[in-house]
Amino acid sequence: MFTVYPYAELGHANHGWLDARHHFSFSGYYNPARRQFGQLRVINDDTIAAGSGFDTHPHDNMEIITYVRQGAITHKDTMGNEGRTGAGDVQVMSAGSGVAHAEYNLEDEDTRLYQIWIEPNARDVAPRWDARAFPKLPVEDALPVLVSGRDEHADQQPLFIHQDAAIFGGTLKAGTVIEQPIKHQAYVLASRGRFHVNGVHLTQGDGAEVVGDRVLRIEALDEAEILIIDVPVH
Repeated sequence: MFTVYPYAELGHANHGWLDARHHFSFSGYYNPARRQFGQLRVINDDTIAAGSGFDTHPHDNMEIITYVRQGAITHKDTMGNEGRTGAGDVQVMSAGSGVAHAEYNLEDEDTRLYQIWIEPNARDVAPRWDARAFPKLPVEDALPVLVSGRDEHADQQPLFIHQDAAIFGGTLKAGTVIEQPIKHQAYVLASRGRFHVNGVHLTQGDGAEVVGDRVLRIEALDEAEILIIDVPVH
């Protein structure tokens, strides 16, 4: 089963400094039919104005992944971690037993990012934060794994999360065709460009749930940036 959620139909909140699109119910946006997808709880497509950001606030028992699409985000938390994550790179925070953090756009341009929350498979773990830069060359075969809690991905050195889930991502040149294996079920994000997934058209900003397919055939119509979140059922 393949269900597309067009960008224009996502939940929307514009706070001036933050323009957010919500793929699932979040904060002031509530849709009883869009509460989560398996263990995937939140996807926010955020645009953060230059010189602004999220003041210090707490989290617990959630795997929080940030994929930066434009600009950069600067992180600071109560564990003493500080770091800047730029476009195409990823940071992960396992909130575990509890942590507070702040996220600011200290750049002179808007920052665009996906904020992704995945429910963990273990509660009250020691909180942690990590970030990594990934290669930016276009992909010619399967998308590389960026984030994973699976043993089979350990040799590829993705950012670790406490869940049997994985996030794959990268860019494809126009005309490139790849096949992406799926273990559980997938949420596909069209970060940039246009492409087909198993014959279904997606364009920038769209999301799609894919249930029952074990391989995704992706054909890039333009230069495209794609994320695939493979998560267990709830």
